[in-house]
Amino acid sequence: MATKTKSIFVCQNCGSERPKWEGQCRDCGAWNSLVEETVAKAPKNTRAWSVGGDGAPSQTVIALDAEIDLKETSRWNTGLSELNRVLGGGLVPGSYALLGGDPGIGKSTLLMQMAGKLGGVGRSVLYVSGEESVEQTALRAQRLGLRTAAVQVAAESRLTQILNLVEQLKPEVLIIDSIQTIYLDEIPSAPGTVSQVRECAARLMAVAKNSKIAVFLVGHITKDGSIAGPKTLEHMVDTVLSFEGDANYQFRLLRAQKNRFGPTNELGVFQMTGTGLEEVLNQSELFLAERGESLIGSTVFAAMEGTRPLLCEVQSLCSGSYMAMPRRTALGFDVNRVNLLAAVLDKHLDCDFARHDVFVNVVGGLKIAEPAADLAIASAMLSSIGGQALPAQTIFFGEIGLTGEIRAGSLAVERLREAEKLGFAQAVLPLGNKKHIEKELKSTKLKLQFVKHVGELSRFTGAELRHIPDPHARKAAPAKAASAATTTVRPPELP
Repeated sequence: MATKTKSIFVCQNCGSERPKWEGQCRDCGAWNSLVEETVAKAPKNTRAWSVGGDGAPSQTVIALDAEIDLKETSRWNTGLSELNRVLGGGLVPGSYALLGGDPGIGKSTLLMQMAGKLGGVGRSVLYVSGEESVEQTALRAQRLGLRTAAVQVAAESRLTQILNLVEQLKPEVLIIDSIQTIYLDEIPSAPGTVSQVRECAARLMAVAKNSKIAVFLVGHITKDGSIAGPKTLEHMVDTVLSFEGDANYQFRLLRAQKNRFGPTNELGVFQMTGTGLEEVLNQSELFLAERGESLIGSTVFAAMEGTRPLLCEVQSLCSGSYMAMPRRTALGFDVNRVNLLAAVLDKHLDCDFARHDVFVNVVGGLKIAEPAADLAIASAMLSSIGGQALPAQTIFFGEIGLTGEIRAGSLAVERLREAEKLGFAQAVLPLGNKKHIEKELKSTKLKLQFVKHVGELSRFTGAELRHIPDPHARKAAPAKAASAATTTVRPPELP
C-alpha cells in the first residue's frame, strides 16, 4: 500500500503548521513566511525515532540510589585556547555543537583552523561543505597554512551521501557547513526549510551520540540575529556558539549561549588577519590600547565575561538640547538603562539631564549587559556634563538603584586583580564589597575608594562639577519649602 502524502504550510520563522496558506502567521506575526511542504503519513506500525536508531533505549535505566562510577569526561584540545575556554575546557567526544554568525564573520575559517589543529595531533576530521566545491574548500584551507592528511574535505549536500562518507571514513570530528544547505531526498521540500533542518539535525544527532563523533554545525542567521530554522535545532544540540563582530573592527567575539559541558556566557576573542584568525590573549590591553588623553566623559569599566575579567572603555557625551524630548543614544549598552541613570542623577544631584542629549558608547564594539556597569556609565555622564576629567588610572564598577544607592557587584576580587595586573592605581567600587574584599584580597597596590551613594561621585572628578551642587547641602531646602508651603492665605469672608 502506497504511503499517503499531504501538503501543509509551515512557517519558516516559528515552525507552526497550517492546512492552507495565510499571508501572516497567526503564531509569530511574520508576513509571507508560510511555505508549502509535502509530508508523508507514517505507517501505524512505525516505531518512534530514538537516539538508539532502532526504537530501543540507548542507555540502561539507572536508579538514583545506585552506586555510579563517575569518570571525568575526556576532552580534546582544539589547539585554540580561546575556543577551549568557550567550550568549557576542550572538545568533548560525541558532543553536538552549533555555530552561528553573520555572513563573512569567519565561521568557516574558525572551524577550518580548529580542524587543522586537531589534524596536527592525529585526530581525523571530515569537513563537509554544502556551499563550496571541494577545490575551493581545499584552497581556502591551504591559504590558512593547513596541510595535513588527517583532515579530509568534501562537497556534498545530500545527507545520505554524507552519512555514507562517515561510515566509510569513520572520522572523530565531523563539520557540516552549513546545516541549511543539507537535505534529505525523501522530504519533498527545499533545503533550509523547517522540516529539512529538523530531520537532518535529528539524524546527525544520532550519529554524534551513537558513534561518539564530535559534530559541528554551521548555522545561518536571520535578519534579527537569530539562527535560521526551527527552534528545536538549538534544543537538540549540546552547545550553541555565537560568533560576533563588527565590520569596522578586526576582532571577533565568540560566546557560548548554551553549553551542557561547561559554563555559558564565556567569551573568546580573536583577531582577523590576512592569515586567518589569531587569538587575543590579553583582551583588556586590546580594548584600552587607543584610549585618548582627554578623559572628560571617559571611564574604564571592569566587566566580567563569564569567568574572565575584561577592562573596557566607556564614553559619554552630554550636550545641550533644544528639543522638547532630548535624545538618548547608547551603543553597546541598553538605552533604557541610560534613561534610568539620567533620571536617578537628575533626582539626586540636579544634573539637568532633562535639557541635554546623552550619548553613551562602549568602545570597540563590545556589548555590556550586566548592571555593574551603572557606576562607570554614570561617572562618565557626570564628567561630561560637568566638563571635568576623571582620574586616568581608575576603574569603576557597581550597580545604581533608583534611590541613588550603589549596590555591590559580583566577582569584585577578580575585577580588581585584572586592574592591578594592567597597572591601574585606583578603583571606585560599592561599599557593600568592602567586607568580602578585605577577606579575600589580603594585599593590593590599588587605592580602593568605596562609595555608597551617587552623591559621592563628584569628588573623583578633581573638582566640583559645575551643574552639580553638594547633595548634602540640599537637605535644608525641603524644610524651607515645607514651611513656605504651610503658610496659608484665608479667603475674604463673604458679606
